[in-house]
Amino acid sequence: MDQSKNSWSYNSSWGAARGRQKVSLVMGGAGFLGSHLCERLRCEGHRVICIDDFSTGRQENIAGLKQDRGFRAVRHDVIEPFDFDVDEIYDLACPASPPRYQLDPIRTFKTSVIGALNALELAHRGTARILLSSTSEVYGDPAVHPQPEHYWGNVNPFGPRSCYDEGKRAAETLFHDYHERRGVDIRVARIFNTYGPRMSPSDGRVVSNFVVQALKDEDITLYGDGSQTRSFCFVDDLVEGLLRLMRSELTTPVNLGNTGEFSVRELAELVIDLSGSKSRIVHHPLPADDPRQRRPDIRLAESSLGWTPSTPLRDGLVKTIGHFNEVLNAGLLNQELVS
Repeated sequence: MDQSKNSWSYNSSWGAARGRQKVSLVMGGAGFLGSHLCERLRCEGHRVICIDDFSTGRQENIAGLKQDRGFRAVRHDVIEPFDFDVDEIYDLACPASPPRYQLDPIRTFKTSVIGALNALELAHRGTARILLSSTSEVYGDPAVHPQPEHYWGNVNPFGPRSCYDEGKRAAETLFHDYHERRGVDIRVARIFNTYGPRMSPSDGRVVSNFVVQALKDEDITLYGDGSQTRSFCFVDDLVEGLLRLMRSELTTPVNLGNTGEFSVRELAELVIDLSGSKSRIVHHPLPADDPRQRRPDIRLAESSLGWTPSTPLRDGLVKTIGHFNEVLNAGLLNQELVS
């Protein structure tokens, strides 16, 4: 595998093949969502370039693609400029779990904003279409429910989550301005909670936390009374939404998520039931700026993309628990949790 941009030696030969196959660049392509997107793009005949600095992305996520001649992985930090001959760009390069992005908030903000700037410059030079993976966190702790795209949000600019929330809001501004002033062909996906196989067991998000704790028969940690609500979209459905958005003509933000709304307590109880766990539910104090409720209004995606999620939470959790159980049985779960 290529370890740096400088070792990229087959860019020109791939460029010559563009008349036959699209070349897609996936920033953060070794992450949970990025790796699923890379696989789907390859299944559809695209040549795929994955760039990732592997700070949160994992080599094992793309292990199944490494022998594929239509896939190339490059170790690169998107804060630094990059240059590839591509038809389309998916900007997925930023830690998405609170514990990970709060470790180095300045770096998180730089990844969102400078990474987006570098990607937009590449799109402008090469006339590539570009999609930003924004987030439901741009709505903050919403005063409007469910959240439509025209809602401006309720975000704390000085809180522990601000590096991620405001970084994505700033990236959206950059995308809008590059479209308006420089004619860049943009797409913006506001992604709500997504889960599925390849989530990192140690990433601190609610689904992975509960599944790991349940499989190890440990206490399941609820923050607050567990009445705060979330919507959970299975990764396959989300990837389908990204592809449909990229192929659409929508240049305004689009919500992508599941409209099913569950309390965090309901999620914990369902995970315990599906995993056959002996875990107890325990309560810890609610973190600062934790949203009370989160559910997307997806009418725009339904009407313009013909997209709606099709995987019920129970079915998606069965697949996710099965994946984590395989990791646990292989003896890799404890190893990753301490790494």
